[in-house]
Amino acid sequence: MKQQIAQLLAAAAEQLKATGFIPSDQAIAVMVDNTRDKSHGDLTSNLALILAKACRSNPRTVANELIAALPETALVSKIEIAGPGFINFFLAGASSAEIVAEVLAQGSAFGTNNSGAGRRVQVEFVSANPTGPLHVGHGRGAAVGDSLCRVLAANGWHPTREFYYNDAGAQIQNLALSVSARVHGIAPDQDGWPENGYRGDYISDVARSYLARDTVIADDQNVTASGDPDDLDAIRQFAVAYLRREQDLDLQAFDVDFDVYFLESSLYDDGLVEATVAKLIASGFTYEKDNALWLKTTDFGDDKDRVMRKQDGGYTYFVPDVAYHKNKFERGFDRVINQQGADHHSTVTRVRAGLQALQVGIPSGYPDYNLHQMVLVVRGGEEVKLSKRAGSYVTLRDLIDEVGRDATRYFLVSRRGDAQITFDIDLARSKNNDNPVYYIQYAHARVFGVLDRLAEQQLSFNPTDGLAALSRLDQEAERELMTQLRRYSDIVKSAGEALEPAMIATYLKDLASLFHSYYNNHKMLVADDEIRNARLVLSTAVAQVLANGLDLLGVSAPEKM
Repeated sequence: MKQQIAQLLAAAAEQLKATGFIPSDQAIAVMVDNTRDKSHGDLTSNLALILAKACRSNPRTVANELIAALPETALVSKIEIAGPGFINFFLAGASSAEIVAEVLAQGSAFGTNNSGAGRRVQVEFVSANPTGPLHVGHGRGAAVGDSLCRVLAANGWHPTREFYYNDAGAQIQNLALSVSARVHGIAPDQDGWPENGYRGDYISDVARSYLARDTVIADDQNVTASGDPDDLDAIRQFAVAYLRREQDLDLQAFDVDFDVYFLESSLYDDGLVEATVAKLIASGFTYEKDNALWLKTTDFGDDKDRVMRKQDGGYTYFVPDVAYHKNKFERGFDRVINQQGADHHSTVTRVRAGLQALQVGIPSGYPDYNLHQMVLVVRGGEEVKLSKRAGSYVTLRDLIDEVGRDATRYFLVSRRGDAQITFDIDLARSKNNDNPVYYIQYAHARVFGVLDRLAEQQLSFNPTDGLAALSRLDQEAERELMTQLRRYSDIVKSAGEALEPAMIATYLKDLASLFHSYYNNHKMLVADDEIRNARLVLSTAVAQVLANGLDLLGVSAPEKM
């Protein structure tokens, strides 16, 4: 509906250009938004305020001229000018009712669009080091990343989900040393424990499995432990595979799948890191200083140049990232998005600078970064700081076991990425209206509960008759529900453009609130056939949109609760 109103305003503006009221060279950018107050209508536009200066007139006069030039339409029942010149649109009742038929006709496809036109988008998310169980921060990345892929698909994109395993470098060495210490019977509080070793109980699990010569399968890897306590390379290989499998199990419990698993080690094995460094040197954007190799990142907006190769000959962490993203670019995606924690913010400038310095045609600003903030877990008002198994943090599996997959996914995706989340375990476990995911799911289940009671009361439901009788729904609550249903398609599109699945979560909570209020104040199973059928068909449309939105968040829509 926003798009249709925007098209009407654009047509009116072009008409005013023809009359000379608006300068012929004036660009027309129409913005249509939902009103905050229902007494001010359903949709509003600030176009008159934007055009006032160019028209050398006050905004209210421009608004009047735009309204007079609007093409005739049955979509709108009333138009008002508010404040300094906002144009407010009240949608016609028949127009609102049409959305119910549209929802039921399209079913699970309602709300989708083809703005992505089938273009390929790669979304990298989670990308945890295989050094331990996934923590709650990884969980937020998984929930947001997977939901983002669902939202992009609903907008006509073809997403590829990718997990980048950092299975090389100092942290992997610390992992190997930690498991080796456990293999030799050394505990974290004893002499001989590695200075930066991992102390969780899971290290003991890995060591026992290694000594038992177990076989683990992780994606494309099948690794059998040698059991040799002195073979550090064998311990390293087995530990990485073991923990990759553990992370895979965490993600399966979270209903998150990936199309591609990319190993950092492959960048070294395939010579891509060395080739990238050679290309950077050849491009002229590097120099030697203090026995180190530097990249001139200041040429690309960084606050200082960065070390690429350290004095000991090892590469700094962003160098393989540059090689990795060069590889992404060469795979031919139309768009690449990195969904990562806010602690990666310093990586953005360095990686982009390295890609530009390669001089191979990679666009400026590539790739897109979508960063999310931390998660604070609380129980009984107190912060939950660690898991016994992990030894230093709250694991994703802990949350799933405590509150279930649905609540975990919803809570972790329910706020914008730039906002920190306080995950209240008590709230997420509760079965009442204070729990937003329960509140939304209960609204969906309530519709099916009403339908189940039809037979008990010897009543029937005819959707066709209900659609024909929608004009009988003249209550303000019914009009608000239909208007909210119409907003769903706009929300899906906006969430895709902003890369913010949280917009879906907020919309669903608002829709559920409207439905609960309607249900509590209006009897559904009335004797009047037309009213009953119309209310039930409206409720069925609400349930469909709730299910569609919950699916975009990876949350189930139960029919019984």
